[in-house]
Amino acid sequence: MTLEEQLKKMQQDWDERARQNARYFVNTEREHWTDEEFFQSGERTVAEEILTDMTNICQGKDPKQMKVLEIGCGAGRVTRALSNLFGNVWAVDVSGEMLRQAAAALADRKNVHLLQTNGKDLSGIREDGTFDFAFSTIVFQHIPSREIIESYVREVHRLLRPGALFKFQVQGDFTIQTSPDDTWLGVPFSDEDAVAMAERCGFEPRYRHGAGQQYFWLWYFKK
Repeated sequence: MTLEEQLKKMQQDWDERARQNARYFVNTEREHWTDEEFFQSGERTVAEEILTDMTNICQGKDPKQMKVLEIGCGAGRVTRALSNLFGNVWAVDVSGEMLRQAAAALADRKNVHLLQTNGKDLSGIREDGTFDFAFSTIVFQHIPSREIIESYVREVHRLLRPGALFKFQVQGDFTIQTSPDDTWLGVPFSDEDAVAMAERCGFEPRYRHGAGQQYFWLWYFKK
């Protein structure tokens, strides 16, 4: 399967999932979500992964003065919570249908900018070196190609200011069977893979948590 075929399939599959039941495919905890429950689950993610880590994320900056990037925003579950905390939130997704639903849910958020990507880079954002933090959760676990994931990591490096953090997850479980055309079970990374990718892309891989598990968290600081 070529890279272009993979990207096309990712977009088609996520558009179809969004049409079927966007909120379930964003968070499979339950099949039917009320607005309140869905966005509360995003608040929980921010409470667990961001509010506990503000020293690394803010580095002395006032969150309301920070410009942050979310990769794989889906239907806006975490985006809304980020917009409560940070001054300026840019959120991207490969699925136009997911973004349509996110835009409807976040219409009252004037500090949120939504953008569709081509599935492999952030070429729609030209503001190099101006972002203070980047975040991605339960996104790269679904991407079937290391080449695509590394392309995103390089693009985040381009957009972050020096010293800023990109905190994100990859798939760390090598016991699962993956294939190049599977847009649900993504390609796994070992600890060594994660360190090597950081160094190739100009990051310092300062912390890692969960190697060998489905949710392998990485803290990449821009050198």
